[in-house]
Amino acid sequence: MPILLALIGFIIVVALFFISIYNRLVNLRNGVKNAFSQIDVQLTRRYDLIPNLVEAVKGYMKHEKETLDAVISARNAAVTGLKAAGANPSDPEAIRQLASAEATLQGSLGKMFALAEAYPDLKANQNMMQFQEELASTENKVAFARQAFNDAVMTYNNGRENFPNNILAGMFNFNPAEHLEIEAPEKRQIPKVSFT
Repeated sequence: MPILLALIGFIIVVALFFISIYNRLVNLRNGVKNAFSQIDVQLTRRYDLIPNLVEAVKGYMKHEKETLDAVISARNAAVTGLKAAGANPSDPEAIRQLASAEATLQGSLGKMFALAEAYPDLKANQNMMQFQEELASTENKVAFARQAFNDAVMTYNNGRENFPNNILAGMFNFNPAEHLEIEAPEKRQIPKVSFT
């Protein structure tokens, strides 16, 4: 009889141990989802600013229709990527697609702002300056939200890879999450310096 009670006690302790691991993995995955929702808020704010920005510059940049269309197209692709990633922030493929769409959008916006430099009246336009300021502020908020998301992803991935968590993670499909990197590739290039 005492052996049976000891065995039942051992099984209960092991079950509680695995239940606590499972609950911790669920909490970590929910942390990733919560952190992504902060990115969602900031990116949605930026996406809502872009059509107004394009409208503000349209009158000045009549000959740059292709560039303006590229910005709107890239914005729409990024909105679609955000929705897909928002449905499952721990899906690595959805996060990669969002990052790619964001890089394209940033490149299009960069090209539009570079072209805007050729229009002095546009540079001095109060609406344009206000939109640029709002976009810059939103970009800072996106960067902070992205850092929080990437921290949550790292914590989740560490939690699911540690032993014995990795056993339950594999059994219950706690798949690895992907970090969100949306910086433009040209920011990573080393600047060339010439003294001639």
